[in-house]
Amino acid sequence: MKDSHGMTPIVKTVTRVSVWLILLYGCYIILHGHLTPGGGFAGGVVIALAFLNVMLAYGKSFTAEWLNIRLLKDIEAASITLFLVLGLLGIAFGNAFLANFLGKGEMFSLFSSGTIPLFNIIIGIKVALSLFLVVWVLADIDSAKGGDL
Repeated sequence: MKDSHGMTPIVKTVTRVSVWLILLYGCYIILHGHLTPGGGFAGGVVIALAFLNVMLAYGKSFTAEWLNIRLLKDIEAASITLFLVLGLLGIAFGNAFLANFLGKGEMFSLFSSGTIPLFNIIIGIKVALSLFLVVWVLADIDSAKGGDL
């Protein structure tokens, strides 16, 4: 039985290999955002594009099986709460909202700059899931009109 969803086997094979490299690069951009250009927003966009690449190459039904969409929605909704909790911890330990309450660490190391890497991670998760879920919902609307993704 031929799989009619998604694109050609060549595109699927390239996606199968490249999606992990794209995810790795997005994580790199998020984790090194306080040392190099990038950060949570840029890395989140790259990760969202990796998910979209899978959806375009394999189709919506495969992506729904590969990714737990309900869990992604829950994580996306909880990420802003985690951001607020970190901000409130800044009030509790640093006397200001979003204040740095962790040590600054060694300059130019991965564990420097206090809470900024934590905020980059949370923002990266929020941006990646928000962008992907917006396109997911738009694909549902297009499918309801008779489009095939």
